[in-house]
Amino acid sequence: MKRLLIVLLLCVLCIPSTRAGELRQHPDLAPKIALLEQWIETQRAYRGIPGLSIAVVHDQELVWSRGFGVADLTTKVPVTPSTIFRIASITKTFTATAVMILRDRGRLRLDDPVSMHLPWFTYKNRHTDGPAVTIRQLLTHTSGLPREAAFPYWTDHNFPTREQMIAEFHEQESVFEPETRYKYSNLGMAILGEVIAAASGMTYDAFVTTTILQPLGMTGTSVYPQEALRTRWATGYDRKLEDGSRASVDMLDSRGLVSAANISSTVEDLGRWASFHMLEGKNSPGQILKGSTLREMHRVQWVNRSWTGGAGLGFSVSKGDGRPTYGHGGWVGGNRSQFTVSPKEKVAVIVMVNADDGEPGFFAARAMAMLAPAIAKITAVTAPPATFDPAWQRYVGTYTDPSGWETKVLIMDNTLMMYGFSYPPEDDPMGSLSALVYERDGVFRVGGEDGSGELVYFEMGPDGKVARIKAEENFLLPKK
Repeated sequence: MKRLLIVLLLCVLCIPSTRAGELRQHPDLAPKIALLEQWIETQRAYRGIPGLSIAVVHDQELVWSRGFGVADLTTKVPVTPSTIFRIASITKTFTATAVMILRDRGRLRLDDPVSMHLPWFTYKNRHTDGPAVTIRQLLTHTSGLPREAAFPYWTDHNFPTREQMIAEFHEQESVFEPETRYKYSNLGMAILGEVIAAASGMTYDAFVTTTILQPLGMTGTSVYPQEALRTRWATGYDRKLEDGSRASVDMLDSRGLVSAANISSTVEDLGRWASFHMLEGKNSPGQILKGSTLREMHRVQWVNRSWTGGAGLGFSVSKGDGRPTYGHGGWVGGNRSQFTVSPKEKVAVIVMVNADDGEPGFFAARAMAMLAPAIAKITAVTAPPATFDPAWQRYVGTYTDPSGWETKVLIMDNTLMMYGFSYPPEDDPMGSLSALVYERDGVFRVGGEDGSGELVYFEMGPDGKVARIKAEENFLLPKK
């Protein structure tokens, strides 16, 4: 049965389909993709980036993926969508998802103090009058803990073991009081990996592999680099020097910080990851998290001071270009990556490069701005026109409440509408106009994107005319 559920899920999650091929060839999209391909290759060559891989996903479909340049400057092996890169801090989205799986299974709560699961969780607390650090605060980077474990691993690329990290953690000092400031913390995410192990009774690697990677069919993704996949690895490179040369960087093992930065993947697999996270509101066979939990993860849990974004549960949330998105970036050892999802348009863009100065976010933002509106337009589901009943004419009229505030019911564009007058009057004559969606005889629901969703009842008198309207537990009477 378990195998059957996994197979059924794979039928849903980001498997290239005939429709995806049709979407790629759509006359409103194909020219944009062709232009984007030329632009990416020109930018890559101009910047001297060795290799780049990109994928664009719409909901459960891989729309387009392609590799540019080479995975290794010596062998000249070309980059493809199945080339494996280190995704670095995008690992944190997997860590957060693992935490939510355990939360939904009742193994932990987000507001549990971390010390409830890790008895060794003690450090030099400068803010003893503050609250205890919780799992939620680690997920949102509001714990006040230092950014890094007590080792110079970004300098010497020698990461501590988990035992070394834990031993030195006792000597580290808090930076801020919990839940007073956003402070990005690789240390906090590493500690979440220990929470996952303690709550699940499995290693972080085993839990993520068996509960996430395998069910989602992410066969090119692994917590630790797999020798069997070595031929698909991209070689990472430092920034380009003045003479145009680049030094290669060994594939790093984050060891004790595995849950913060160690996963390797492909743009195709992260396309599956994006499709899974876009299953909000859906319950598919074998789905590893319910839609309401996914929505919870993507909601803003902490707003930054600029009010342009903030932190979800393991995700960054932003509205920097006017388009709400969630996702994460990553950077480690000559590998950089960007994972961005636009929930409104149901479009995700994934970009990976094998150079420290590759700027994947630059390419991802341009691809999103160029393709997402076209994809949304092509795939928009047009609701069938509402059936208009001429009998609704009997509801038309002006109604008042006991204070004299007026509401007008009218028919516009074959739709029953309700307009609430305000004083002073609104600048926009359509500002207080709400569509009424038919439920049953005499009963409508306030619809539209900004509609209240409340029911409106037209109560009829013995003369066949409206005696009163009941809305939101209050009443309106026909104007005399």
